[in-house]
Amino acid sequence: MPIEVILPKVDMDMAAGTISRWLVKDGDRVKKGATIFEIETDKSTMEVEAPGDGTIGRISAEVGAVVPVGVAVAFIFGEGEDVGAIRLPTEAPTAKTQDAPKPQPVAIMPATNGDSSKPRATPLARRIARAHGLELAALAGSGPRGRIRAEDVQQHLSTPAPEAKAPPAADSDLIPIDTMRRTIAERLVFSKTTVPHFYLGAACDVERLLKLRQEINAVEGLPKLSVNDFVVKALALALRQVPEANASWSDAGIQRHRSVDVSVAVAVEGGLFTPVVRAVEAKPLGQIAAEIKTLADRAKARKLLPSDYAGGTTTVSNLGMYGVESFAAIINPPQATILAVGAATRQPVVAGDEIRIGTRMECTLSCDHRVVDGAVGAQLLAAFRSLIEQPLRLLV
Repeated sequence: MPIEVILPKVDMDMAAGTISRWLVKDGDRVKKGATIFEIETDKSTMEVEAPGDGTIGRISAEVGAVVPVGVAVAFIFGEGEDVGAIRLPTEAPTAKTQDAPKPQPVAIMPATNGDSSKPRATPLARRIARAHGLELAALAGSGPRGRIRAEDVQQHLSTPAPEAKAPPAADSDLIPIDTMRRTIAERLVFSKTTVPHFYLGAACDVERLLKLRQEINAVEGLPKLSVNDFVVKALALALRQVPEANASWSDAGIQRHRSVDVSVAVAVEGGLFTPVVRAVEAKPLGQIAAEIKTLADRAKARKLLPSDYAGGTTTVSNLGMYGVESFAAIINPPQATILAVGAATRQPVVAGDEIRIGTRMECTLSCDHRVVDGAVGAQLLAAFRSLIEQPLRLLV
């Protein structure tokens, strides 16, 4: 019996994936475990292995095709098996299949109190449409009684949209929305419309931190540290001091986390990834720096694994390297906090009755008020500020 090669589910939120590359073609011999194609999701590019030995045939998804999870994209045939025996959903039935008993029609009762305006569609068609933000009402169904099938949705997605004509005075380009951008949009809209944000700010004195970092980086053989490495460590230790804030919201209750897993925002072309550094409170700065670099490199190469970005109990978003001095970030649900970090700038500082030039770094903590009350958020930011301003405490 031919073995189905299906598009696997590599992420909890994944409904479909894009075929980015085939490494085989119809007629090629493959061994179980060999990579045969690659798929691209909103977060990574994943390799898919052959589920058995045999000859590849009936490849039905071209490069660039968006395929729902669980759909067969090819088959692996054993010795002597008939390639033509497999009929794809888009193919007309053969004479043999036409002689098969036809399924009895199902009686459809007229709607009474339900919403009769809701378009009729198969569950798979609804899932594909939802994954692409597509309104089913805009489609014409080819199934019985105009029911919208998966093929109708896929045909609509593969049909180029008509060029949008800009007004005579306007000059603009229409950029298609890819899977990553759509996912970011959906998550941020969900966060801002369902999570009650409040914001706390502090200007941290980073003179000692910058001097300590310079001394460490000047020593041959020691790992090179960034300001962000210190920030990630300081936030983790602050959450250990204020464990009430190291929590997540759920319908079942508030979940307190025993370790601090910090998501680190990494900008990539066309979007943003937030890979996670695990148990940051227990790791030295050098190890944290190495893990952040590895995760950032994977993110930029679109090679993150689901385990690299799943979970996280808080997030650090640092735009200081872009010259941004202050900003407020949107919480990444179900996390309850995110720390926005600005650039370290030289500025006048009042010390007692004197004014001197110092270096300050603006930090803004966004909190989910369902989980973190104002006083708890203030304690967390104060603990973070104390650690940043006394950076030797981050080394012991």
